[in-house]
Amino acid sequence: MSVWRVVLVKELRDGLRDRRSLLSLLLFPLIGPLLVSVMLTQVVTRASSQHELTVPVAGRERAPGLVRHLEREGFRVVAAPADPMSAVREREADLVVLVDESYEERFRKGKPARLTIVVDAAREDAQIGTRRVRAALEGYGATVGALRLLAHGVNNELGHPLRVEELDLSTPEQRAAPFLGLVPLFVLLAAFMGGMYTATDATAGERERGSLEPLLLTPASRRDLVIGKWLAAVVFATTTVLLTLGCTVAALAQVPLERLGMAATLGAGDIARVALAIVPVTLVTCGLELFIASFARSFKEAQTYLSVVIFLPTLPALVFALEPMRMKAWMPFVPVLGQQALVAEIIRGEPTQPWSYVVLAAVCALGGVATVIGTSRLFSREGTVVGR
Repeated sequence: MSVWRVVLVKELRDGLRDRRSLLSLLLFPLIGPLLVSVMLTQVVTRASSQHELTVPVAGRERAPGLVRHLEREGFRVVAAPADPMSAVREREADLVVLVDESYEERFRKGKPARLTIVVDAAREDAQIGTRRVRAALEGYGATVGALRLLAHGVNNELGHPLRVEELDLSTPEQRAAPFLGLVPLFVLLAAFMGGMYTATDATAGERERGSLEPLLLTPASRRDLVIGKWLAAVVFATTTVLLTLGCTVAALAQVPLERLGMAATLGAGDIARVALAIVPVTLVTCGLELFIASFARSFKEAQTYLSVVIFLPTLPALVFALEPMRMKAWMPFVPVLGQQALVAEIIRGEPTQPWSYVVLAAVCALGGVATVIGTSRLFSREGTVVGR
């Protein structure tokens, strides 16, 4: 066996004995998908519950026609609390509709009747229901206005010169994409987290234990030693990515997106494409972690340095969250950003270009080789060996 293979087996054995490595290998793939599943389920449950919105109406006996219209629209009309302002302020009700005392008289005379919607604009969870109620009330007003014009012999279409219709071309997968924006982030975080403890223990950990200097005194070259440590970290990171991806797919299957007319159906081919896009990034992430951890004098110091590196995949995720972007020709040349754009296309059910996978893999491989060369040179310096 060549030297780097011996080092690889040694680091894998040490990693499997280390509880921290095993926790990063097993715990993160479970926590990330579980958080995604719980968050999406809460969002879907809250959104679907708006279809059965309860609307407290104060003075509903003065507007029977309005009450019947709201009930036809799927609302459940109930009596308003004694103090509507306090009820909304104390979050006992999302909103309250107040029917003015002069509503019946002005409505009978064909004059604008007054309605008041009591809301708390600072409550994000009540905004969807408020918009639905407002749209229903405006729809009732438009219907009554059209009937009044017809009663006076006026064609109500004269006041509506345009008829605007909306043709939705999105697929259920594309509509679900905004809800699944965290999926690429968690899978990419697995690529960073999976090999972090192995890379840290193989450099700063060995220096802290005093075993790095005897290791470098062996006839093995610095390059072979670094390659073996790097590949061991890549193995752990790849395993974490695949476990996270599998757990994420299983978690998404439990989210009832179909209630909102959405779907997150990732077939075997889609899962393979996601893995093909994400796995190569472990080459550069593990190499980068190995390089950075070589500067640390202790395991804790290396963890401090690498905790900053973990924020790298969150930056493109924030960009995509604020302004969704399509895959562009230059993105595959940027690791992490290219992976997130490519996985987003796969989740949306859109076709992907084969050259994107090739470019991403090549760029990540070159980045990994560059970090390995840099780490090998660090291991040739006396200050790196003794921790100065």
